[in-house]
Parts: sequence; C-alpha cells; structure tokens
Amino acid sequence: MIEIKHCDLCPKLCGADRTKTTGLCGGGGLPKLARAALHHWEEPCISGTYGSGAVFFSGCSMCCCYCQNAQISAENFGKEVDVERLAEIFLNLQEQGAHNLNLVSGSHYTPWVIEALKRVRPALHIPVVWNSSGYERVETLRALEGYVQIYLPDFKYADNHRAETYSKAKDYFSVTSQAVQEMFRQVGKPVFQGDLLEQGLVIRHLVLPGGMEDSMAVLDWLAEAFGEGEFLLSLMSQYTPAYYKGEYKELTRRVSTYEYNRVLSHAQELGLSGFMQERDAAKKEYTPPFNLEGI
Repeated sequence: MIEIKHCDLCPKLCGADRTKTTGLCGGGGLPKLARAALHHWEEPCISGTYGSGAVFFSGCSMCCCYCQNAQISAENFGKEVDVERLAEIFLNLQEQGAHNLNLVSGSHYTPWVIEALKRVRPALHIPVVWNSSGYERVETLRALEGYVQIYLPDFKYADNHRAETYSKAKDYFSVTSQAVQEMFRQVGKPVFQGDLLEQGLVIRHLVLPGGMEDSMAVLDWLAEAFGEGEFLLSLMSQYTPAYYKGEYKELTRRVSTYEYNRVLSHAQELGLSGFMQERDAAKKEYTPPFNLEGI
C-alpha cells in the first residue's frame, strides 16, 4: 500500500499527510481519474490514426486561471481507483488500439502510476507519454526514468511575474527549465516509427493574448538550452476565453492573428521545428467530456 504522509511530489512542497487529507493539488490517498479513452486531439505524431490512450488525472499542482480543464484540475471532479484498477485501465486502452498510453497531469500520483506500470510492464507494448504542465520536481521525474518514453510538457512562461499572476507559480521558470532538461536527459532526441513518435521530448507552448513578448522569451531560452533537433516544439493557438472568468481583461479575448504569427515567425527564425497549430483550434469542442468514461 502506498502512503504519503508528508507530500513533496510537486514543487509546492505542501507537506500534506495524504492518508488523512488532500494536498494543495487536490490529491489524496488514491489516484482520482476523470476520463480514460482514445483521444484524437494531441499532436499528429501522438494521436496517429487510432488515437492516444489518454488517462486524465484529477487535480493539479498549478492554478491556471484560464485552464480549459478546470472541471478536473480545479474542481477535482473524478473517481478514485486503486493501483490494480489503474493497471487494468492502461491495458484496456492498449487493447482498444491506442498508439500510446498518455498520462495527463499525473505528477501528484507518480508513486501509484509507477506501481501500475510495473504491474503491466510485461504486457504493455506501446510507449508511455507523460503529459504535464512542465512544473515538476526533478526528483519526482527521476523516479519515472525507464517508465516513460515520451515527455510532453508545457512551457508556459519565461516571466515569473506572469506565472504568479495567472498560475500562482512564482518559481515557474526556474522549476520548469530544470524539469525539461531532466526529461531530455532521460529520453534524448525524437525517435519515430513511421509517422508516430516512439521516444523523445515534445515541448508545448500556448500563446496567450497579450503575452507575445513572453512567448518569444520562452522560445529564446529553448533555442539556447537545446541543440538542433533535440526536441519538437508544439506551438499552440488554442487559448479559449470561454473558460476564463477572472479579472484580467487581456484574457477575455482570443490570441490575435498578429500575435500568433509574430511568435510563429520567431520560432522559425530560431530554427525550431515541430507542430504549429491552426488558429481554428481555439474551440471548446476540442476539450473532451470529463464523464468518467473508461474508469
């Protein structure tokens, strides 16, 4: 039985006794899931033809005020499962034809995920994707070495003031810059099997309205930190103001074509390659229903 009595899994280091209560992330004594199903809206090299086997964990160590998955990240909607059931879910997704096992926001349940992966290891023949905010402790990531083949983190901000304002993570840049380098150390350069990614690092960046300069600063750091072809960039335009109900006026609109194209041009000037999202991706229907499917 896994028991965490002083939680230090995420950078918040809240120290919660998760045998009695929940941490700042919302995580308690068992993994809580909101959905486990084939998902077709990831990057093409991950979704492929049949879809990615996405397991959406409830709760989150960040508090992004514009989160499109707020129902599960902030409201903590979901159902608790034990390790045995989690392992069954992993194999069920493989049986459905998933190209990979896509673990979405599972950092605060890392010990349970590792135990489930240990149980299915002889039978699991698809890559494991660790899909996260990027705001991760290096120490926690090191425990995943050998279990994860593809890392899919966000890199949201270079400006810690914006990170604190929008996501209550004032140390975001220093934490995430170390995290993505640890991810790369583990999996190395992208490796493909046909059109599908088998191993490697894909770094996502969501361009926010009014955040053009910060977006370019993120790209500058990535270009300096990594060599050519060492990772794939996924530049996203899908910010959807329908999910935002806060006080920051700049977040009440979509990203403009000018803003996104400026950031896209900067990525191209830096020689960054990967996936550049079409602007029509800023639609609510791209968010899956969190209805406990597959749990």
